[in-house]
Amino acid sequence: MSQLSSRKALLVASLAAGLGCQLASAQATLRLVPGPAVVVGQQLYVAGSFNEWNPAAPGFAMRPQPDGSYQLTLPAAVQGPQEFKFTRGSWLTSEADSSFRPRPNRRADFGTGPRTLTFLVAAWQDQRPGGPVAVPPKPHTAAPNVRILADSFRLPQLGGRSRRVWLYLPPGYATSKRRYPVLYLHDGQNIFDEATAYAGEWAVDKTLNQLATSGQDPAGCVVVAIDNGGERRLDEYSPWVNERLKKGGEGSQYVEFLVRTLKPYIDQHYRTRPDPAHTAIMGSSMGGLISLYAGVKYPAVFGRVGVFSPAFWFAKDSVLAFVRRRPAPSKSRFYFLAGPAEGPSMVPQMAEVRDALLARGLSPARIAFQTPADGQHAEWFWRREFGPAYQWLLLK
Repeated sequence: MSQLSSRKALLVASLAAGLGCQLASAQATLRLVPGPAVVVGQQLYVAGSFNEWNPAAPGFAMRPQPDGSYQLTLPAAVQGPQEFKFTRGSWLTSEADSSFRPRPNRRADFGTGPRTLTFLVAAWQDQRPGGPVAVPPKPHTAAPNVRILADSFRLPQLGGRSRRVWLYLPPGYATSKRRYPVLYLHDGQNIFDEATAYAGEWAVDKTLNQLATSGQDPAGCVVVAIDNGGERRLDEYSPWVNERLKKGGEGSQYVEFLVRTLKPYIDQHYRTRPDPAHTAIMGSSMGGLISLYAGVKYPAVFGRVGVFSPAFWFAKDSVLAFVRRRPAPSKSRFYFLAGPAEGPSMVPQMAEVRDALLARGLSPARIAFQTPADGQHAEWFWRREFGPAYQWLLLK
């Protein structure tokens, strides 16, 4: 369970405004009917694939209605197929079935037009006699060549916060004198190990080991994965504040940590190829947004950029303005990936950012733009597409 989307770009202002009007009128409303489990006075939330599975996200609190029901109108960007659950502020107080067992994720297609979807909560997990049902721990699945670099790596640029950092070393690292490319990934909980993943793992270690075994990548790559900051994730993965959610604004400091603290440490302690052509950064959703920012701001550091299902909706105007005023990262490569089913704004917004890079002078040959028809805003999709993206960015 958990924490935690090629159309032509719309460059004409009138078309962009038209899209904004369309999205503004396309919001879905979730309604919980009153009953034994839903009574007036509770604080209820919606957590799902659209808000990083945060069980108490302030922008997703439901409002009590005069008839005893609760409602939440979702942001306009939340459209298409989604998974979600109702909670009372934590996963221990999330919804259960009538036998007080943890309820599977709800699924709904919010479509592209305004609609109200009504639901009934049968019970809450913590209301079970004797306490919540114990959920067996998930097995560890990380490969032997994955280890924890540090449980509490200090982030001095963010007031001394600390974070777990994972390290993957390629199969031949210990017996060779070779120097290796490095890939930096966000949301480290989801990269290697099912036991720590909140919505499924990317299995990056399995993919890279398989590429090495098959001879498709005999050199290999070092991977550094940084855990997200939980409740601070939205803050750290965007340099700009989203005024509605009151989140964001610390992304610049987070990237400074990567550039000034973490990368120098990795280059000093491991046999890396530190030049930008062999240094990649990649992430999904908010991780896609901050990867794009890092690659555009520091092309002399991160010359290979993977942008999966980017949450450009979080700060769309700021993202575009930033790209349009920066010098062209002419030697960089960008791999954009999203599925049309992730919502009607996902691919067009991604295309706008791509076209902004092209307008600054980046060669089309240095951009990959993939929009698989079955792509969803989910770890299984990013897991499947990681291999091709990695090969295009670092092996091509």
